[in-house]
Amino acid sequence: MSRPEVLALIPARGGSKSVPRKNLLKVGGKPLVAYSIRHGHESPSITRTIVSTDDAEIAEVALEYGAEVPFYRPAEFATDSATDLEVFRHALEWLAEEEDYRPDLVVHLRPTGPVRDIALIERAIALMLKHPEADALRSVVLAEHTPYKMWRIEDSYLRPLAPLAEFPEAHSMPRQKLPAAYWQNGYVDVVRPRAVLEHDSMVGRVVLPFVLEGKFHELDYPEQIPALEQAVLAWERGERGQGEGAAWPRHPA
Repeated sequence: MSRPEVLALIPARGGSKSVPRKNLLKVGGKPLVAYSIRHGHESPSITRTIVSTDDAEIAEVALEYGAEVPFYRPAEFATDSATDLEVFRHALEWLAEEEDYRPDLVVHLRPTGPVRDIALIERAIALMLKHPEADALRSVVLAEHTPYKMWRIEDSYLRPLAPLAEFPEAHSMPRQKLPAAYWQNGYVDVVRPRAVLEHDSMVGRVVLPFVLEGKFHELDYPEQIPALEQAVLAWERGERGQGEGAAWPRHPA
């Protein structure tokens, strides 16, 4: 059996409102995007690592750290409102048309998460390969706040955000009696190209959970930079087990 083609795709556009030039921000002495490139290179199952960017400077840095940049992302797919689906569809269609390259899996490595356990990336890929019926895998953590106690305002009145048929008064029940809810944390996601190209979706119809525990660090706002810097330095020192940045699956392998 031939080795599966597993593409690591790192979306890294030039614009960012919350943290300007975020993907090039120096964290632990290296540009933020360099860490996700390193994760792609260190994962034995990943066969290619590509950065999708619209920015010449990011492209130069990506090449310097060993990633491929075979194309520039069109400007319309690099706006604040652009979706992951548009980015992934563009990449997969370009690679198929220009290189006749069609990966079996695509691992989504967001550059905003520079601290990852390579073993977890490998386990996520292995789980997808074990389940050919699955269109995607999403890493999730137990939600800090249950959505069954949340509300939305509609026509000046409160309506339950996530009503439960079996529990009409879920908002007034003890949390322990409500179904567990999970928050997608972007640590590592895996998608089959068919989900993007055939189902026009980032998850398709069958989605595997990759349930993690631990403290996670990502960069979305300036106030997160100090903690992120400390987490990266700890990761670089080899402190990748319990503690900062730890994450452990709670599902069967």
